[in-house]
This record gives sequence, structure tokens and C-alpha cells, in this order.
Amino acid sequence: MTRKRTLSDETKISGTDKTLIDFWNWGFSDLLSNSLRGIFAEFLVGSALDCLNQSRIEWDAYDLIYRGIKIEVKSAAYVQSWHTDTFSKISFNIGAKREYSYTTRKYSTEIRRHADVYIFCLLKEKDIDTIGPLDINQWEFYIVLTKVLDQRYPSQKTISLSSLSKIAKPLKYVEIKQRIDEIT
Repeated sequence: MTRKRTLSDETKISGTDKTLIDFWNWGFSDLLSNSLRGIFAEFLVGSALDCLNQSRIEWDAYDLIYRGIKIEVKSAAYVQSWHTDTFSKISFNIGAKREYSYTTRKYSTEIRRHADVYIFCLLKEKDIDTIGPLDINQWEFYIVLTKVLDQRYPSQKTISLSSLSKIAKPLKYVEIKQRIDEIT
């Protein structure tokens, strides 16, 4: 698949008085929503590893490539956009999947975990009045080699925070790159 050029936030939407930043503000400002928080988590990890050199590909077999290492990023939060005074139970999807080829436009027959490493990102703040996904101190990160997931949880589709805590310790944003460099 050909990567699209990066657009400027000042790019005009032809035939309107609006810019791309107007669209982004309107449609993509709620970082507590599940889908957008996940993309933001990918961005955080990519920025920690300085590997945001290519645009994101939706539905790719993994999210980032750092020094040839394929990385899958997962996110969760206790507080959601629709917060109802009950915290979300923390779990992450680790299910094996078929890889989609943008060249052949077909899915592979092999079902497996395609990344080399999983990075689990938890927006840990529970105070609805102070939660702020843009505050990196409200996040913690867990890094696990895929081979560890394959050995310990070969057919499991999700992993709870308590199970994850048994195989990885929480890291700060500034520790991500060092940990990846250590284990790969």
C-alpha cells in the first residue's frame, strides 16, 4: 500500500472555509473514547521510540516498526467517555489474527500474533475531574515479547491487568525505549 502524504493542519477543505484542523477538532478530540485512545496510545509509543516516520495504516497486522521490530500497541482505561461512576475492568486483546495483505487484498490463512512485541498502555487515572490523556504521568506501559504471550497464553484472546502484571512491570513513558532495547 502506498503511504499517503502527510497533511498540514492548515490544509483547506476544498470548496469550504474549513481546514483539516477544524475537522480534527470536531471529530477527533475525545481521547477517552476507546478507538481514539488506542490510536493515541500508538502515537505515544511511536513518539517514545522515535518511529513515527510513516503514516499509520488502519487494520495492519501490527502498529509500529522500531529497528525492524514489529510492535502491537493495546490500550485500556478505567474511565471512559461514557463514564457511569463505575470503573472499567482492565483487559487487553491479545487474540491471534489473520494478516491482511494490501498488495493481494486478501487475508492470510495463518492465524497468529504477527508482532514481535506487545506494548500495553494503561491510562490509569481514576479521577474523572483530573483525568487527562495528554498528561503522560497518567499512563503506564507494560512490554511483553510475543513469544512470552505465545508460551503462557497460546490461545487466549484477552489478558487481564492482573495476569499482565505477573509477566511485566509497569513502566513510565521515558522507560519504553530502554526496555525495548534491552529485551530485543
